[in-house]
Amino acid sequence: MSTAPLPRHVLARLARLSPAPDGHTLLRSALHARRLLLLKALLVRVHRERASVGPGALGRFERSWELLERVERSRPAVVRDVLDYPTTGAWLAGALAEPAGPVFDRLLGHLDHLAVTAALRGGDPLDLTVETPDGLLPLPGVGRLRVAADRVRVSAGERTVRFHPDGARHAVPAVLTLTGRRHGVLTGRGSGWRAVRPLPRAAARLDDLDPYRVPPGAGGGTAVTAADPADTDHAAWSAVWRAAQALLVRTDPGRAAEVAHGVRAVVPLLPRGPRHLGATLSAAPGAVLTSLPAEGQGMAETLVHELHHSKLATLHELVPLYGPGRDAVHRVGWRSDPRPIAGVLHGAYAHLALTDLWRRAVTADGVPTAWRHTAGQQFDDIHDQVGVALRILLESDELTGEGREFVQHMRLHHASLGATPLAAG
Repeated sequence: MSTAPLPRHVLARLARLSPAPDGHTLLRSALHARRLLLLKALLVRVHRERASVGPGALGRFERSWELLERVERSRPAVVRDVLDYPTTGAWLAGALAEPAGPVFDRLLGHLDHLAVTAALRGGDPLDLTVETPDGLLPLPGVGRLRVAADRVRVSAGERTVRFHPDGARHAVPAVLTLTGRRHGVLTGRGSGWRAVRPLPRAAARLDDLDPYRVPPGAGGGTAVTAADPADTDHAAWSAVWRAAQALLVRTDPGRAAEVAHGVRAVVPLLPRGPRHLGATLSAAPGAVLTSLPAEGQGMAETLVHELHHSKLATLHELVPLYGPGRDAVHRVGWRSDPRPIAGVLHGAYAHLALTDLWRRAVTADGVPTAWRHTAGQQFDDIHDQVGVALRILLESDELTGEGREFVQHMRLHHASLGATPLAAG
């Protein structure tokens, strides 16, 4: 992606894990620029390959594009929020990678759901019939409607939205209301409607509904499975989120604020055995995929770890930190399998963030004794492993100039963490 040069002081702050707002603002802008670029690439592809796209799918795609453009003229912030939602990135990546055919046509239909979501959140009048694959109408970041029909007419006035399934004499009982026009907040009620629930005191939502929340192959070498609403104890998730936020506030208030603003979606995963699962998608920064941790400290560590994967993925799209993949792989302490240089950098950055968190947990006031003790042990183990990974990175010829500068700043921060002996846990 072609962008203006990244200010060197911002690059240094990001490498040293600073939660300063200038880095967050820059990464949010880079994410949005990337989404627009990918969306334009999809439009170009559809027009270039229009002969191979089904006529119905092509017509719906073009209609949805026009609707998005119309809403953007009056409510640009709402459209930006919809496009920047993490699962939109996962959908775009899947659509661009899919060869022409029926699956690609179905993927194109999701633009209808994005455009309808933006229009409803924008408060514009709307009268539109959309496809409901499997009897579901997803509104990304808002919720999901279940209807007994393959198509549904969406009818919206200034504040109220009703749904009329094809062939039905009456609208479904579910009704949406625009309760916060300034920020495009929709609330719903009635049978068939499920909302994506907000997490306490944060921008994040607990998303167990979006069809693209866990694409096929997510999790890298460890396959992960999305939890459905029936598998999700929303009260338990809210409680462990609240406990994690309280721990982060006591340990590192700046990081707590960064997590509260930087994580937009927590996607519940089905557990597999006793091991806790956590993952991010490079195409969906801002989403944390995780099984339910047993307690707040596990959630706090997962959020910090995965958020830094998201930050690095976005930064690499803005300023490439390493070159195209090669065959060379390297051993790192936290993985049993050898990793390419991209994996070494990602792992080193995310684990550096954890060592920073553990270092603070050992000396912070109000931290539970048990976590203080385990944090000290984990710091001792992982701090040395990160140091080895940083040497691998600096000895590699696969980093770009900016990547080498970034890793050098990481090394300085890493050295500073070990400069003072840890207090006894």
